[in-house]
Amino acid sequence: MSKIAVMGYGTVGSGVVDVILENQAVVAKKAGEAVEIKYVLDLRDFPESVIKDRLIKDFDIIVNDAEVDVVVETMGGLHPAYEFVKSSLLAGKSVCTSNKELVAKYGAELLEIANEKNVNFLFEASVGGGIPIIRPLNHCLTADVIEEITGILNGTTNYIL
Repeated sequence: MSKIAVMGYGTVGSGVVDVILENQAVVAKKAGEAVEIKYVLDLRDFPESVIKDRLIKDFDIIVNDAEVDVVVETMGGLHPAYEFVKSSLLAGKSVCTSNKELVAKYGAELLEIANEKNVNFLFEASVGGGIPIIRPLNHCLTADVIEEITGILNGTTNYIL
């Protein structure tokens, strides 16, 4: 069983939690194992929410829990997102983020740490308006080494065009 911690319970974080909880069988089939949301990190209280028993306010609980395999960062902004993501990677946890600012400023460094620790740093949700482009390019062009992808890829520009 894969255990996940979601950092941030705003629009994106609550959406991630809802999708996983409502589609457990489908997620388990695609992941090849059951997936459990062990923690949701947020400074706010959600007493009537489905996450009330999973809600924590201390990041150290996540980074020090060896059972947590994957950390999903949906907090946004640079700080403390950068420190939390970096610490998670250094602790051997895979990280998935939708944080554009984090990836733009620290993406290369975080990818390097992920490679050194043999974990994943997944950020496709933060680029191209969520268009699945990075993974297909990496998998379909396995003989090539992609060094850079340049373009204007965002929802607003695509809508205008």
